Amino acid sequence: MALPRWLARFNKRFVNPREVRRGVRPVLTHVGRSSGRTYQTPLDAHPLPDGYLFLPLYGPRTDWVRNVLAAGTARLSVDGEQVQLDSPRLVRKQEVWSLVPAGTKAPPGLSDESELLRMSLRRD
Repeated sequence: MALPRWLARFNKRFVNPREVRRGVRPVLTHVGRSSGRTYQTPLDAHPLPDGYLFLPLYGPRTDWVRNVLAAGTARLSVDGEQVQLDSPRLVRKQEVWSLVPAGTKAPPGLSDESELLRMSLRRD
């Protein structure tokens, strides 16, 4: 079950900028699909053998997910390093959760049918 849209708007305006400045959480840098503007979104990034998994807590139709899917690429800043990602795709939790490091807790309301964003490490 996705969190309410009003909470997403509040976080986007007030919480996310503070989290980006703090520099503690992974930050996904992506380009707006209409505006072409660069956005930074703090997220939980779960490492996979070939990339990362992101949990869209407000559902897969959020702006950042739609932006990444449209652009086909994004950059992740994690632990002080920049990682280039590509091949974004929505996957069901049940398809990919076994690849997430053991002990990773799923947030409440995330079902096996929930759509998550999976991205691959860019191979140059």
